[in-house]
Amino acid sequence: MMRRWLAGLACVLAATAAVAQNELAVTPQPAAPVAPAAASAPGQPDAAAATPALTATDVGTWLDGFMPTTLEGGKIAGAQVVVVKDGQVLFKKGYGYADVAAKKPMDVDRTLMRIGSTSKLFTWTAVMQLVEAGKLDLDADVNRYLDFRIEPKGGRAITLDDLMRHRGGFEEGLKDLMATDPVKWKTTERYLKENLRPQLFVAGEAPAYSNYGTALAGYIVQRVSGQSYDTYIEQHILAPLRMGHTTFRQPLPPAFAPLLSKGYPQSDMPPVPFELVGTAPAGAASTTGGDMANFMIAHLQGGRFGGTRILRPETARLMHTPAVPPQPGFDTLAHGFFWGHRNGRQVIGHAGDTIVFHTDMNLLPQEGVGFYASFNSRGENDATYGARERLFQLFLDRYFPAPPVTNPPAIAGAAADAAALAGYYEGSRRVESGFIGLFYLIQQTQVIPNGDGTISLASAPEQKFREIAKGLWREVDGTRMLQVSEVNGRRAILDSRNPVEISQATPLSRNPVFNMVIAAFALLVLLATVVSWPATAWIRRRYGASNPLTGRAKLAHRLVQFAALADLVYLVGWYMALAPILKLQVEVYNNGMDATIRALQIAGIVPVLGAVLGVWNAVVAWQPGRGWGERLRAILIAAALIGVLWLARVGKLMSYNLNY
Repeated sequence: MMRRWLAGLACVLAATAAVAQNELAVTPQPAAPVAPAAASAPGQPDAAAATPALTATDVGTWLDGFMPTTLEGGKIAGAQVVVVKDGQVLFKKGYGYADVAAKKPMDVDRTLMRIGSTSKLFTWTAVMQLVEAGKLDLDADVNRYLDFRIEPKGGRAITLDDLMRHRGGFEEGLKDLMATDPVKWKTTERYLKENLRPQLFVAGEAPAYSNYGTALAGYIVQRVSGQSYDTYIEQHILAPLRMGHTTFRQPLPPAFAPLLSKGYPQSDMPPVPFELVGTAPAGAASTTGGDMANFMIAHLQGGRFGGTRILRPETARLMHTPAVPPQPGFDTLAHGFFWGHRNGRQVIGHAGDTIVFHTDMNLLPQEGVGFYASFNSRGENDATYGARERLFQLFLDRYFPAPPVTNPPAIAGAAADAAALAGYYEGSRRVESGFIGLFYLIQQTQVIPNGDGTISLASAPEQKFREIAKGLWREVDGTRMLQVSEVNGRRAILDSRNPVEISQATPLSRNPVFNMVIAAFALLVLLATVVSWPATAWIRRRYGASNPLTGRAKLAHRLVQFAALADLVYLVGWYMALAPILKLQVEVYNNGMDATIRALQIAGIVPVLGAVLGVWNAVVAWQPGRGWGERLRAILIAAALIGVLWLARVGKLMSYNLNY
């Protein structure tokens, strides 16, 4: 990624930001609409044909055509798919391999998969059980249940309801999020106490997806119940639902270890080690598709599975109902479940990701239908994300087709409003207090106004949005919407398909283009300065020329050359610290990195001194007798050294915070 220094910095920022924003373990992936294409899925009916009945035979025929080609084309090793209907398993099957080298087939009833954030639904179910028992109050300050204190931003207490709706206001975090060495893995209690996340927002103010917040809720379950989190889940959820092949324990107990599917970057690559999740209640479950069928049935039946019950009907209804009704057409959070509509049908569920495992579970409560899919590979070019999203959308299109889409007209003044929205926006799920904040300088959304008065997002320029009411933009020929509002005095955009994050207008100091221009300019000038140093010395020796600079001017010029070299070494050091993320090696960021990170933070004196020396050299170069070429060169070097200092400050490289 770093063939040259100039391209290198861009790659570091962009690639790391993508990982931090989308690929760190247990990240939500709310479903989004995908236009169906009959040719892409064998067995999909012609648009003119009648909607096929949802039967085991039809589902099997369709999936047996879709799944093998999808796995092979995306270099995905294996997957499990389960469909339940009316309290029964309608279809379940494993596809591909659980172990590629051993040619071990995927077994939907025995092969364990890591389900990432789908694990959160077990934590939220446990919370609702304790609410039902009168041991927890969703509206109480979480500090009531903790043995350490969280100082709330703005004095507004954080509640369990806030955590269930991802409105605790917490920053994202990377340190200790995952591990592969059990010695370096922290218990949930240690993780929470040693990695307390700052709040970007006052609780309840804005959505910002938080693994920390869910882990906090899991720890509260542990403290209030008097049992370890793992034991509570086993006794109160897994045992009643007869989920005998499911566990949250890490590392895996010996009885489960041989049953775990290997996880692959892609099917033609070696598997990765077992991923130990630091925020265990937010993403540590290992389970089978067969067990997840029971979990889906229980929630579809108001908490009942067979002759047992994990929730009362009224509690299950509360859990599946948004605490705050959303604006029509917008997804939101029920009590832990993603809640929204697809193809005109109500859908609740939750997706989940580790680095290599990817899962999605969706329930259609009014139809009594549940759909679950889990993959054991990222796939080539992250193919699993698209495959997972497309799979569920095609399932809906086949058995629950969408009603016709209408296009409301644009309001007067839409073109002017589109122009006003143009610019860059950063997500509320970000880091600002540690060096990981550097990643989020580049990973931003750009809103682009079109000539016809619509807007598009740079990530999908072909998708246009028309303003149908003041501040409300709707996808042309679609149902996705964007709502413009204001949060913390900054313009904000809420995507109807992503209820756990808003995008806030970026100030100039955090504008990605502005900062990339500074980075490119600084690197080019500093590289030219360092390269010209020995080149100039050689030319002088070759032709017997003397240095025209003397005294203070010579000293200032020499010191600024050293400053340029020191700044480049400083940047190399930070690149080495950030490089593991480019390889998705998130597990290296733990206490073992503290000495390296601290040394680099202390080295922040380098760009400070460099900027001072650059300014001094520019002042000296402005003395009488110096040529305009020398003066311009001194100004450019000073600007480049100041640019590195700016990037170090805005990217939080000079922060002394080891809680990132």
